[in-house]
Amino acid sequence: MSEFAAMAALTVPSGRALADNLLAFGRLLRRTGLRVGTADILAAAEALQWVDIGDRRQVHAALRGVLVRRHEDFDVFDQAFLLFWRDPEAGRNAAAMALLEGFRKEQKAPPAARRVAEAMTPPRQPSQRPPGAEETPPLEVAMTVSERERLQSMDFEAMSAAEIAEAKREIRKLVLPLDARPTRRFRPDPAGPRVDLRATIRASLHEGGEILTLARRRRVTRPPPLVALCDISGSMARYAQILLHFLHAVTNDRDRVHSFLFGTRLTNVTRQLRHTDAEVAFELVSHVVPDWSGGTRIGESLELFNRQWARRVLGQGAVVLLITDGLDREGARGLAEATGRLRRSCRRLVWLNPLLRYEGFQPRSQGIRAMLPHVDEFRPVHNLQSLRTLVESLSGPQPGRRMAA
Repeated sequence: MSEFAAMAALTVPSGRALADNLLAFGRLLRRTGLRVGTADILAAAEALQWVDIGDRRQVHAALRGVLVRRHEDFDVFDQAFLLFWRDPEAGRNAAAMALLEGFRKEQKAPPAARRVAEAMTPPRQPSQRPPGAEETPPLEVAMTVSERERLQSMDFEAMSAAEIAEAKREIRKLVLPLDARPTRRFRPDPAGPRVDLRATIRASLHEGGEILTLARRRRVTRPPPLVALCDISGSMARYAQILLHFLHAVTNDRDRVHSFLFGTRLTNVTRQLRHTDAEVAFELVSHVVPDWSGGTRIGESLELFNRQWARRVLGQGAVVLLITDGLDREGARGLAEATGRLRRSCRRLVWLNPLLRYEGFQPRSQGIRAMLPHVDEFRPVHNLQSLRTLVESLSGPQPGRRMAA
């Protein structure tokens, strides 16, 4: 048996060392933010029966195939596997020291390594108070005002696992009451501004043909449809993961919300995001989206949307949120035409780009230059404050549309 197999199996009288290690590894993955349940641990134990326990690569592939469902979690799993299955105690100490060194040097560690380091750092144990000693007042652990302000302006990509969880809770509180627009439908209203001639004549039949009262009606107003086109390519994976929580919150807060994800192909995830439980909704999304963290074909995706979905979802003054960094693997081929047609089909086209977080941002790529003249608004989307600003903009009076260049 190899050194790795001996560490993993550790023959003990109870014969439960491997199961205990798998349970500990599953708890570590949950602390890093991965969705790992009891059924996943049982499936992992069964998967290890079909591989050589002495081959690290086989064990890594088996556990990764069972315990990881999303492409964006691969880096976190690899870091956790490297540290935990080498030596849990040594890995915990090394992770904690690496985290401290990163703070001393004021350098940003990779997000996956930082999340694993925080998860492997042992929680602070409460001190044992000797008998007769005075009880110390409990510390207030609620987030202070300064911490909330820091979280509002922190880039999603720089957040730790705990900060991402707090950001998701803040996102669920956002409400998006879009400006109500008049529709073609009318509803009965005794104080309505219009006379309903058909209803008036129908009511007169009960009075022998005499018109005693005039029936009135009022035009129905409702928020316009909201359509979100979100880029899930490799350069947008971390932001898309957070923004999906925003789209899920909006979908469950109001009606007529349509969400599409695109990388190398376009996928409609509207039905999946309508599930009230966020974890279940994202699990359903992961089953229907085959190209997460892959390449980007923005032009082809927008062209497909214009051809197959625009007439279905862009009626009655729809507002479109185009979430992408504009980096297209196909260059600018067909991108200007597709974006221009999308703009003409909706009332308002808002482009949300995380690259605007840089102060010296310049539209140098071909894709960005092709799309920029055809959008109504160009906004950043990289932290909570940018999302709040977006909500305020969409909820207020709509600006007049400028002419396309």
